[in-house]
Amino acid sequence: MTMSIITAAPRSVDAAAVKAVRQFNRFYTARIGALDGYLGSDLSLTDVRVLYELAHRDMPVASEIGKTLGLDAGYLSRILRRFDAAGWLTRKPHPGDARHQLLALTEAGHAAFAPLQQKSRDEAGALLSPLSAAERQQMLAAMRTVESLLDPHKPASTRLTTVVLRDPLPGDIGWVVQQHGEIYAREYGWNSEFESLVADIAAQFMRKFQPEWEKCWVAELDGERVGAVFLVRKSATTAQLRMLILTPRARGLGLGAKLTDECIAFARRKGYKKMVLWTNSCLTAARGIYAARGFKLTKSEPYEGFGQQLVGETWELKL
Repeated sequence: MTMSIITAAPRSVDAAAVKAVRQFNRFYTARIGALDGYLGSDLSLTDVRVLYELAHRDMPVASEIGKTLGLDAGYLSRILRRFDAAGWLTRKPHPGDARHQLLALTEAGHAAFAPLQQKSRDEAGALLSPLSAAERQQMLAAMRTVESLLDPHKPASTRLTTVVLRDPLPGDIGWVVQQHGEIYAREYGWNSEFESLVADIAAQFMRKFQPEWEKCWVAELDGERVGAVFLVRKSATTAQLRMLILTPRARGLGLGAKLTDECIAFARRKGYKKMVLWTNSCLTAARGIYAARGFKLTKSEPYEGFGQQLVGETWELKL
């Protein structure tokens, strides 16, 4: 994993964390063969990255490549001069800006890059091949997490590839409880009483599950669990929406609305006359989803719970 230089740290970072990142960098750069000639060539990792950008862009200018790769203009200029000398690069005047030149690989440049690209694919495959399908998904999810944390301004939609809503598998219900405990503690300061409540609800769902009348959906984004919702049978005519949860990575993609819509559609198919749910006034995003689908606030009551002063709310939807 390559990292750009950080010139200013807005938060203090403990020495153990810094040591862990450096240790991972040493491990990974050695594993991909980036310490000497990259991919068995005489080129550095940076050289190959510049070649990649030239091969996959339509007549870029040098500043575009430098910005993408976080390279100093002088350093990039020296790399491009070497490519010039090797006969790999052509330059054309920019029609709209005389200060810039349009860059492109020559036929020789593409011929030099093609085997490096194939070898990179082969080595990536070799890294993954010893892993089981589940281990590969775990590794890819971890990589996506690193990317999203280190590049938080990258639009979430550009990171989205596959969204799946599926039935729960072993371990999913425990994950739901864990996410409720972690997210609500971190974002709202709720204590372990809330996690205990969610654990009780989840256990009751599993013990008394009625597959003809109840359902759980688990949302996956690129193979990673990012959300869930439950619909339970409250009575012969009333269904209850419970435990809607989304991880921060899944927010802003419409998944909360999609999970809620699945609950409503299922309840209608099963002939329920009404849906109900209980939430809290501070959960503004969830309340917006419910209101947009016709749920009406029918009861509001202050209470003390989970270490906070809260306002509990009951919402209903006629089906």
